[in-house]
Amino acid sequence: MPVNNEMNQPIREDPLKTHREGLALYDSGKYNEAIDKFLQASQLYEKLGNFFDSSYTLFKAAECDFFLKNYQAAVERFLRAAEVCLSKGYDRFGLGALEYARDCYKAMNKEQSKEFTDLRKRIDEVKKKLEAQGF
Repeated sequence: MPVNNEMNQPIREDPLKTHREGLALYDSGKYNEAIDKFLQASQLYEKLGNFFDSSYTLFKAAECDFFLKNYQAAVERFLRAAEVCLSKGYDRFGLGALEYARDCYKAMNKEQSKEFTDLRKRIDEVKKKLEAQGF
């Protein structure tokens, strides 16, 4: 961790600042640079116990991968974001991440794979759970 030389105090990295930098890069189409910022923000949020924003920034990194056609990396990040969300009760957001992962498999023409089939089953489970809750 960097140190503030004037006070010899550690400089705490600001996840919100990093998150905003990622969004600015994302908005300007600089997806590779945005991925780095989003992943950094995700880790910082996680350290603070802010699991929603940690999963959201991970989701945004996956979205960048999707736009860059890095589908395998996108799948991995969408699935990680979904698992965080689903484990913390953010089921609707987790469902969105699972559906994006499904779209990545489709883009890779892996609709016949076991992973795709398992993912479709997981999506159906989450949808049923949400329907039972009135969503």
